[in-house]
Amino acid sequence: MKKLILTILFIQSILTYSQSNWIKRIEPPNWWTGFKNDTLQLLVYGNEVSKIQVRIEDQFVQLLKINEAESPNYLFLDILIPKIEQEFSFKINFSYGATDTSISYKLHKRQKGTRHQGFDKKDVVYLIMADRFCDGNPSNNKIGDSLDNYTEKDLDGRKGGDIEGIISKLDYLKDLGITALWITPMLENNMYMSYHGYAATDLYKIDPRFGSNELYKKLVDEAHQKNLKIIMDHVSNHVGINHWWIQDLPFENWINGKLGNHYPANHNKMTFYDIYSPGESVRLSWEGWFTDYMPDLNYKNPFLKKYMIQNTIWWIEYLGIDGIREDTYPYVDQYYMSEWAQRIFEEFPNFNIVAEVWTGESPFLAAYQRNNKFGSKINSNIPSVTDFAFADAVRDFLSGKKNLDAVFNILAMDHLYYQPDMLLTFFDNHDISRGLYLADEDLEKLKLALTILLTTRGIPKLLYGTEIGIVGDDRHGSIRTPFPGGFSKHKRNAFTDEGRTESEKDIFNFTKKLLHIRKTNKALTEGKLIHFYPFDNIYVYFRISDKQKIMIVINGNDKEKKINLNNYKETIGDEKKLFDLISEKFFNPDEKNQIIVPKKSSHIYLLNK
Repeated sequence: MKKLILTILFIQSILTYSQSNWIKRIEPPNWWTGFKNDTLQLLVYGNEVSKIQVRIEDQFVQLLKINEAESPNYLFLDILIPKIEQEFSFKINFSYGATDTSISYKLHKRQKGTRHQGFDKKDVVYLIMADRFCDGNPSNNKIGDSLDNYTEKDLDGRKGGDIEGIISKLDYLKDLGITALWITPMLENNMYMSYHGYAATDLYKIDPRFGSNELYKKLVDEAHQKNLKIIMDHVSNHVGINHWWIQDLPFENWINGKLGNHYPANHNKMTFYDIYSPGESVRLSWEGWFTDYMPDLNYKNPFLKKYMIQNTIWWIEYLGIDGIREDTYPYVDQYYMSEWAQRIFEEFPNFNIVAEVWTGESPFLAAYQRNNKFGSKINSNIPSVTDFAFADAVRDFLSGKKNLDAVFNILAMDHLYYQPDMLLTFFDNHDISRGLYLADEDLEKLKLALTILLTTRGIPKLLYGTEIGIVGDDRHGSIRTPFPGGFSKHKRNAFTDEGRTESEKDIFNFTKKLLHIRKTNKALTEGKLIHFYPFDNIYVYFRISDKQKIMIVINGNDKEKKINLNNYKETIGDEKKLFDLISEKFFNPDEKNQIIVPKKSSHIYLLNK
């Protein structure tokens, strides 16, 4: 009787493995020939796949090693990819007892053309909160298995923005003068608060409420046709608690700590480069969970490290994106992040990565940029970091806490950076209150901030809706307010001139003018920066190239001021006329070589027209 029971159990086991769903996942789902790195590690997931025999029979592809995990439901296959640039498929054969099945795995040929262009100081980046920009397909706003606790009416609920909505506004953005789009994460986020996208539950799948993998690729292709670049928001630090791994981890150390027993968030970004911080302090930063619903990933696990590097390379190649904005950068193991960036640039040398380092301290920001001047520990290999020091200075000016000397003082510390022109500059984003809210809705003051942002060094970034003066408040859901006209329930459409209020027209036209001036005057993007201390809250600086000399004057006062051009004689040279690129008028100094600068006004003077 016991023998009969064992025989039945064995037959049932074979039948289980004879089902078509033996293998629930293989990741990456495909790969490419032509990469410099010729090894690939496939994650194979299914019910007790560790019992399955695996073989590859192909004249080009070689199975190097089969790695078992601690969980019986995972295998990691090391595969050698041939160094040939052609498209083909190979079969992976799986056997259990007398039962066999095979899966065809596709190797594509890498695409050429306008892909992976990078972004730099010649660009202007426009940050889009994907859920809050434009709803191009209302039918995908809800999915049946959503775990979101919020509704559309809630401040932190999904509003319905999607990929099709972004595609529909590419012409608007092109006409405005934008050259690159940073789009917040759109991977599947089946979470209690799903709209923001920063807690992925599937790293190879676009959330169906945003669209699909294919639609994201279409967005990139259509953007490239319009000479717009795409920057993908990426997260290495954590995933969402509902990620399919979490209930069945491949290895216990796949994440730092355990559910309900882990280090709390530690938002000290300076620890790693602080020469006095001990290792345990660094671990608190790298291993702490950002929130209790975002498990922290442990890159000391070699299989996770390979998985995540491959995942990043997969998205870059599949989509053809031009850059990555890396979220919560300092909270990740910096030795891993250095290798991650190195591997990306080996395969995509023209690519760019900007790391979010949320600190207003220039020395710490400088330490995170590649080739830092301090010789500190490791080379991050990261070309660009978020210039929160510049942002804090402009924000303090907008709020009235400080004068324009705050901006001068930050730029005066640029000697700390390896490449200050590669810093991403801004004065607000999707996490901090908007500039117009800080300025107490003073449009003229916002215009001053916009002029500085778009004429000084760095890669400027605008938050969506800044061009029409969205205000918001201090709450995330309000900072990320939907763009008027992007959604069917809106009564007006601020994407069009006739749909804007008078104040929206004013700031829109000013922003568009600035963007045009920036684009058509190379000194503003490629010229050397020379600036003078802003005595009396008047900031004067120059952008000088071989063929152009431009003087920018910012009056941060509530009354008009006179400035004496003799104070800048060596820099100005023999020029007698000033052509204001904003008003498109010539200005002549008076007999004392002075000019009048109206209150709260900005001027961009071309000196050699």
